[in-house]
Amino acid sequence: MKCLSVQPMRPPIDMNNQSELIKGPELVRTSKFYKEAKEGKFVRHLFSDTKTLYDSFRRGAKESNNGPCLGWRDGHTKPYQWLHYNEALLRAKNFGSGLVALGLEANPHTFVGIYSQNCPEWVLTEQGAYCYSMVIVPLYDTLGPDACSYIIKQANINIVVCEDDSKCNLLLDRPPKCLTRLITMKEVRPATNQRAKNRGIEILKFEEVERLGAAQDNKEVPPKASDVCTICYTSGTTGNPKGVMLSHENVVAAVASVILQLGDHKITSSDVMISFLPLAHMLERCCEIGIYTVGGSVGFFSGDVKRLSDDMKALKPTVTPAVPRLLNRIFDKVQSDISNSFIKRTLYNMAMSSKENEIRRGIIRRNSLWDKLVFRKVQEGMGGRLRLMIVGSAPLAANVLTFTRCALGCLVVEGYGQTECVAPVTLTVQGDYIPEHVGPPVACCSVKLVDVPEMEYFAVANQGEVCVKGTNVFQGYFMEPDKTKETLGKDGWLHTGDIGMWLPNGTLKIVDRKKHIFKLSQGEYIVPEKIENIYIRSQYVQQVFVHGESLKSCIVAVIVPDVEVIKQWATENHIAGTLSVLCAHPEVKRLIMDDMILWGKEAGLKSFEQVKDIYLHPDPFSVQNGLLTPTMKSKRPQLKKYFKPQIEDMYAKLI
Repeated sequence: MKCLSVQPMRPPIDMNNQSELIKGPELVRTSKFYKEAKEGKFVRHLFSDTKTLYDSFRRGAKESNNGPCLGWRDGHTKPYQWLHYNEALLRAKNFGSGLVALGLEANPHTFVGIYSQNCPEWVLTEQGAYCYSMVIVPLYDTLGPDACSYIIKQANINIVVCEDDSKCNLLLDRPPKCLTRLITMKEVRPATNQRAKNRGIEILKFEEVERLGAAQDNKEVPPKASDVCTICYTSGTTGNPKGVMLSHENVVAAVASVILQLGDHKITSSDVMISFLPLAHMLERCCEIGIYTVGGSVGFFSGDVKRLSDDMKALKPTVTPAVPRLLNRIFDKVQSDISNSFIKRTLYNMAMSSKENEIRRGIIRRNSLWDKLVFRKVQEGMGGRLRLMIVGSAPLAANVLTFTRCALGCLVVEGYGQTECVAPVTLTVQGDYIPEHVGPPVACCSVKLVDVPEMEYFAVANQGEVCVKGTNVFQGYFMEPDKTKETLGKDGWLHTGDIGMWLPNGTLKIVDRKKHIFKLSQGEYIVPEKIENIYIRSQYVQQVFVHGESLKSCIVAVIVPDVEVIKQWATENHIAGTLSVLCAHPEVKRLIMDDMILWGKEAGLKSFEQVKDIYLHPDPFSVQNGLLTPTMKSKRPQLKKYFKPQIEDMYAKLI
């Protein structure tokens, strides 16, 4: 695999042919934005002096001429205040020096934990670690205390930088022996200090470490491009979380390829980004790193997503990452506002029609009559200056994507990727207004589809498992060589587990999951077989098919009741009828669902893992009706297709 650096220039692209098909049996596709991609060469960096995340921040300081870098505000009525680049660099260096003074070794085998919401100190910790070639290991709430303890122990983390008292106490519940210090950004209670002391753990203040580092002034040890910069633990679906090792080169290449693909809309030093998605995840990290690389500014939200609009009005960002859950909420609110007024509905429909026509002609603006009449409130709610939105994490419904493009009057690009590829694998192209795909490959990787015969997906039919190769592909799972081999082939192709299909214009559409794991719209992973194995314990359930969709926030199920048990219960409760009649009876449905939920609670299912509605079906799944394999396993694609009307009906009622 060859890698090159390039300057951020982009050739024009044919919307009907957005990716390059490499000749050969594997049907590999690459980026059209980088002409050497078809020769197997991948973008590694944009600038010859910027090959690590240490370099990126310093480049930003020069590009911005020491402009504003990290912004925050101390209350919902206060304005944003700013830490400029040079001061941020100095404080980061001092903090890193302080870590060395506390006994950490300046090398890429030293891991520093961080457990905090997005804030300037998060970035100072990260950059401070990079000053001494250390590795950042983010922790986050949805991992749970057991998983956090497991990560600290597996990575042998001595120091965790903590946001506040509550996060300190969560770590103190199950502290591994290797954990010796917590560094806190905010004040902690005396009782917490004593609790830590009782466990042999010292609590220090962030400022104390900065002062210690400034006094010692340890010489910086910058990292190499090949060094690991972060280990991101994925929450996964079963067992312990896996640590994804990403190098500086991995992250720099991923960010470079996105900037390259944005072309004329690329980020610049005049851009301001709002930071609210978790920095523990790579989508947000990549967006911020891109901004720092070009010398832009990042303002952090106040910590309450419900008041995000207040922060955006105060900050007036030009760039924001977004996830479907946020955009769905905005879309639903607008639909609710217009639902009871014929005039509002009429104006909205006219505005959407006009703006959609403009988008088809490549016109992106927010100064039309319809912007002032209909969409002004939505635009002002996000600060009124947005010009670029990058959407990721989960698929976005076509109607919501089109609404977002029309209502916000800014460029909206949608990406696909996973932590093992840093974040981006594909990204939609400006000018392509057609939704329901995730664009062509970015310039740091190539993509191919591989046969999945058991699910009847074949590469010759432009369908199969999405496999990725390039400079953004991870170094492996930390201390998990067997799992690394399962995911990363000897030839360097990463197997994502996602099923994709190539559309005629060379863009990718994600259609399924290989291992029957799917992500809900809020980003939570679901393992249907695990849930089915719990619900099947109910005496009323003979067969169960749990279903979820990435555009929905909950799961539903099709249940084949146990005919003998249900008929006996119906007789005892004076309910007559055949099994078909009983399946349509509301009391029978309530009985079965209540019992399933009880089993789910007893087994420790989380709220999002519990079904929100069920459909009772009188006829068993069988090999004969094509819903079971010869080994009596559920044929999930066929079940989904067979019960499509019932599934759609359940979701329609849950809106």
